[in-house]
Amino acid sequence: MATPGQTAIPAAKELRTIIVTGASSGIGAYCARALRAEGWRVFATARKPTDIEALEADGLEAFYLDYREPESIAALVDAVLERTEGKLDALFNNGAYAQPGAVEDLSVEALREQFEANFFGWHDLTRRVVPVMRRQGHGRLVHCSSILGLAPVRFRGAYSASKHAIEGLMLCMRQELEGSGIRLSLIEPGPVTSRIASNGLAWFLKNIDIENSVHRADYKAQLARLQAGGSVSRLKPGPEVVHVALRHALLSQRPRPHYVVTVPARIGVMLKRILPASALYRVLARRA
Repeated sequence: MATPGQTAIPAAKELRTIIVTGASSGIGAYCARALRAEGWRVFATARKPTDIEALEADGLEAFYLDYREPESIAALVDAVLERTEGKLDALFNNGAYAQPGAVEDLSVEALREQFEANFFGWHDLTRRVVPVMRRQGHGRLVHCSSILGLAPVRFRGAYSASKHAIEGLMLCMRQELEGSGIRLSLIEPGPVTSRIASNGLAWFLKNIDIENSVHRADYKAQLARLQAGGSVSRLKPGPEVVHVALRHALLSQRPRPHYVVTVPARIGVMLKRILPASALYRVLARRA
């Protein structure tokens, strides 16, 4: 029997094979292992050899993938389809990073690299699997977006822009897939325990001129928080909350277009609906 908030595991003839990207830590690592425990054949991706080895040690079929490298995307799809005899039931686009910094301090190169990893790579991988799903007459596409794709906050412009782009592109695709048997959903988590904050530190130091910015004082405060691993809050659950939403998106006969996950994310969506725009953005500015 399924636990509350979950859906029964499908019969053998239903969805079984899935690519889960960004499985080295956080949401991707948890979901890949949880889905395997539930009977899925999981093809998990990571960039570092040590992370790939850790996934394989847990019984997952693991592959190298860097969304910024089109050749790695092509190689992943070829390898997976070779193992599945040309079939694939689901894709969970999850791998991403967050480039912190005020918009005026972001170089075009930094913004372009953010989009290569968080947007163009996702589009490339998705386009490669859609023809497979069309031929077989079914499939699930699930994209791990962010509440920042719906309600942006200051100093998160690059990441928010990439998530806004994913929202727009994939919601158009969702409409275009009507009648194909392919269902598409977006998961929009708020703060979830992961390494995205600490991983963003390297990009912050690489691409932002802290000392010469008018935002230097704010950056110093954010730097201290990033070095400590990000914010800590009782409202910041573990990645299992995303797994619950993912499971519904994969197994439900009527998957939702949007899954807003965590209390802060739901509050953000509610405020966006009820507050005047000027008031909303003042509230969001205090969240940065």
